[in-house]
Amino acid sequence: MRRADLIKSRQKALNKRYKELVEQAYNLRQTDSALSDFSEFNALKLLDQINKLKYLSREITNPTS
Repeated sequence: MRRADLIKSRQKALNKRYKELVEQAYNLRQTDSALSDFSEFNALKLLDQINKLKYLSREITNPTS
């Protein structure tokens, strides 16, 4: 498998998990604010990883040299 394909596959998995955590945080907002905050924190960490992969993907598809 090419590196770009691996990155896309990982991005897709992280995006899915990110959406699940955001939804969980939203649903818990009224009942358990601490758990909601924890889910949101984990979602933000995943978003950081997603953004790093987007950068890597951009570098692979658009080489500057």
